[in-house]
Amino acid sequence: MLLRLDAVSLAFGSRPLLEQASLQVGERERVCLVGRNGEGKSSLLRLVAGAVAPDDGSVWLRPGAKLATLAQDLDAVHDGAVADIVRGGLPVGAGEGWETEHRVAAMLSRLGLDGGRRYAELSGGWRRRALLARALVGEPDILLLDEPTNHLDIGTIEWLEEALLGFRGALLLVSHDRAFVNRLATKVVELDRGRLSSWPGNYDDYVTRKALQLENEAKANAEFDRKLAEEEVWIRKGVEARRTRNEGRVRALQAMRRERRERRERIGQAEFALVEAAESAKCVFEAERAAVAFEGREVIRGFSARIQRGDRIGIVGPNGAGKSTLIRLLLGALEPTSGSVKRGARLETAYYDQQREQLDLAASVADNVNDGNTFVPIGGEDRHVSGYLRDFLFRPDQLRTPASALSGGERNRLLLARLFARPANLLVMDEPTNDLDIDTLELLEERIAAFEGTLLLVSHDRAFLDRVVTSLLVLEGDGRVQEFVGGWSDWRAWRDARDARDAGDARAAGAMTRRAAEPAADAPAAPQRRRLSYKDQREFDALPARIEELESAKAALDAQVADPAFYSQDRDRVRETLARVPQLTAEIDAAYARWAELEALGGKA
Repeated sequence: MLLRLDAVSLAFGSRPLLEQASLQVGERERVCLVGRNGEGKSSLLRLVAGAVAPDDGSVWLRPGAKLATLAQDLDAVHDGAVADIVRGGLPVGAGEGWETEHRVAAMLSRLGLDGGRRYAELSGGWRRRALLARALVGEPDILLLDEPTNHLDIGTIEWLEEALLGFRGALLLVSHDRAFVNRLATKVVELDRGRLSSWPGNYDDYVTRKALQLENEAKANAEFDRKLAEEEVWIRKGVEARRTRNEGRVRALQAMRRERRERRERIGQAEFALVEAAESAKCVFEAERAAVAFEGREVIRGFSARIQRGDRIGIVGPNGAGKSTLIRLLLGALEPTSGSVKRGARLETAYYDQQREQLDLAASVADNVNDGNTFVPIGGEDRHVSGYLRDFLFRPDQLRTPASALSGGERNRLLLARLFARPANLLVMDEPTNDLDIDTLELLEERIAAFEGTLLLVSHDRAFLDRVVTSLLVLEGDGRVQEFVGGWSDWRAWRDARDARDAGDARAAGAMTRRAAEPAADAPAAPQRRRLSYKDQREFDALPARIEELESAKAALDAQVADPAFYSQDRDRVRETLARVPQLTAEIDAAYARWAELEALGGKA
């Protein structure tokens, strides 16, 4: 065990974030912490890092274990040479000897960093690499990450996934990127109403089991409330209650009242809808060999496309490739340096820009939506601004708050509230998912999926793209824009096959060149599959049944630990059972690997 939280409580002011919360992180576990915005996930990471102390309970880190943090803020370090930034991650007093410099140089090489570059000159993705190198150079036993994929392009996110999969320590991370969590997590821990609950597996496993738990919780609460209502009717009869002198029943009612008062309901879920305008013309955009150049450099070149009403298009590519430039070109905010772009008639545009420049940070939350009016016209009806903003999870006391005081997630919701208050038949969204919690993100997915107008979406969220777009405009950094039918997963499969084919063609060309330069020789015979020994063949024959037995055992174990009642057992028994989960996973992986090895050596089914 590397890290343990025992009955930890933490509150800011009168608002409790953690109430008797417990958590365990073992060696090489990759634990993702999920929960709605404002639940206290970042505060929990700060508590683990020792930046804040719990009000009650204890935080235990194994003696001698090293902990590091991957900063969320890319400006968390001062400018300097990248090598110095990385060196700053070494323990205090590590010295400047040969071993220290070797570790820094090895880490720079491993992450492909130029130690002589200035940190301030790097793009966001390369800054993230430098900060990861700084976190890893001290060889930590546990690494804390808070929203590590925010503002990164998909290529950098995929690189980060691979780097973290190769990390030999434990991970405790907060992320709303579902594809990222699915790839990395061995366990999901949810922070919900001050309590922590553990769910083995990835995010998809958690969603399935959590839905069942919430359904059971709702049924139990409904039954409790029904019983409480019956007892309240009984006690109000007064005379009967005194006549029967049923003091035990009165005490039980008082206990039920206390339990009901102490019940914490889940934070409300955002509930909003898109108001659709009348249809636009059938042709929304038509580009003919359009180009955009800045200081002689073509960011977009030779772009031709016809976008029709109802098309749902994702725009993807690395940071700096020109995705936002392409959006501005289509909308008319930029004129092409050559070629042409025509726009259809009757366009009513809702534009979400990733810099949130449409928000007036000095104005109040309410004034950003209704321009000082008391009511907001929504779908032909006037809604009070307080009720409308409540759908976006803004409390009445926040209405007069300046937008500058809001968190990143709250600013995102405020911009959505501003956009969705106006009818639209063209929805343009440039990185709308940053800082949104998963519940709000999934609701946004549903609303966009139901939108019947035209969609242009720039996003680094692969799951979001797969769920809402039907085609892509792909920019790979050379100015060209490639059209592709399908979602992100379709494009990635095609891209990987293309890259493998290109690599194979290069290897084949190299081999042909070498053969042409070498004297002719007889081609060697293909290697013969040998027969397995009697012992190996018996092992090979028995492995399918063994694998089935192990997978059945793991399925039963997963069902056991998914039951909330499981955690009320003796702590040692819970610990032993949880430790068996990764053991079984390792045994299954080893059995599959051995089966593949024996089959390659000549095993016969």
